[in-house]
Amino acid sequence: MSVRIHDGVTDYEKHNVAKRVTWVAPRRHRFYRSLGKRFIDIFLVIMALPLVLMLSVLIMMDGHSPFYRQERVGRGGRIFKLWKLRTMVPDAKAELEKYLAGNDEARREWDAYQKLARDPRITKVGHFLRKSSLDEIPQLWNVLTGDMSLVGPRPMMPEQRDLYPGRAYYALRPGLTGMWQVSDRNASTFAERAEFDTTYERDVSMGLDAKLIVATVGVVLRGTGQ
Repeated sequence: MSVRIHDGVTDYEKHNVAKRVTWVAPRRHRFYRSLGKRFIDIFLVIMALPLVLMLSVLIMMDGHSPFYRQERVGRGGRIFKLWKLRTMVPDAKAELEKYLAGNDEARREWDAYQKLARDPRITKVGHFLRKSSLDEIPQLWNVLTGDMSLVGPRPMMPEQRDLYPGRAYYALRPGLTGMWQVSDRNASTFAERAEFDTTYERDVSMGLDAKLIVATVGVVLRGTGQ
């Protein structure tokens, strides 16, 4: 199957029907899948540790604790704690519910995409970190501990499992970057992530991972994150 790249989408409701995606266990590149991918993960994580320290100091200067943890679904459905740089105000979940309760359009956007183009909870430093996707950097620790990989599906929260129509996600370690992360991520719905994950699981190789890591540099430089 091919991954569809969408133009700008404004009609949130037309994406609310999840598209079911089939998945077949691949047989290619078994050595890379089992050993090579993990070795490259560990090597590149060690090289990036100074960047984590620099960004954490930047957040502390903004008056906030730099790190926080959230639950995510890992390979095989196992729940793990994901590390991120703090980009939102305290009690962000309560602030979100209060905002959505008084804004019907934002509620429809959140239900379709599980994110907001204009999220009032994000701090000034947080806007920069999210635009550049640098708020994801502490997940290098999750890569080092084996909960994640440098390249893989976007980690999803436990409460999002019912919104996800695919199966390939559960055969992979979630990734710091991946096909969805370097694509039209701001235009595709949450359910459409399954298409990217199915394509990646079918085609995963060292060459594909290298292309996605290089593409991630372009995403960071263009500042397309939200």
